[in-house]
Amino acid sequence: MRMTVFSTPILTPLLRLISIVLFKLIGWKARGKELEQQRFVLIGAPHTSNWDFPLMLVVILKLRLQVFWLGKRTLFQFPVGWLMKWLGGIPIDRSSSHNVVNEIVRQYRENEELIVLIPPEGTRSKVEQWKSGFYHIANIAEVPILLGYVDAANKEAGIADFFSPTGDLQKDMQQIRGFYADKKGLNVENS
Repeated sequence: MRMTVFSTPILTPLLRLISIVLFKLIGWKARGKELEQQRFVLIGAPHTSNWDFPLMLVVILKLRLQVFWLGKRTLFQFPVGWLMKWLGGIPIDRSSSHNVVNEIVRQYRENEELIVLIPPEGTRSKVEQWKSGFYHIANIAEVPILLGYVDAANKEAGIADFFSPTGDLQKDMQQIRGFYADKKGLNVENS
């Protein structure tokens, strides 16, 4: 995989230190522990603000994860496209189906270590139903789902537990959503 903010020599450790200090200065806590396993789908919710990304970026840097994330293609246009890719972004054309699930599953099959971060809401706006692509990717690729979160009410962001898909989408989604029931996003009206 390509070099990103999470794997750039000299710069990554410096950014890790700066981000941890800034997090403490603003009164937030990064939760979770470093993981030996670097092969899973990471979901992040609730996704209600553009500030969710920098908050999770600090957690990812602190925990020394090598993460890639899916983002709408328009985020990768000139002049910031190179920056978004260096931040681990993978552009996705959301205007039509492009077999994104199959492509990401192929990437898992070709790479021993791979973490893809996906916001299950698919947008920062309030949604009643999550998109299920993250679930299908994990289920088909036979990798666990790691539950990442932002909780503005408690001023913390982090990772919690692994969830192994059973193939029963409805039942599994209900359990996953249950974890997030008490988490409040930065824009509470979108939670």
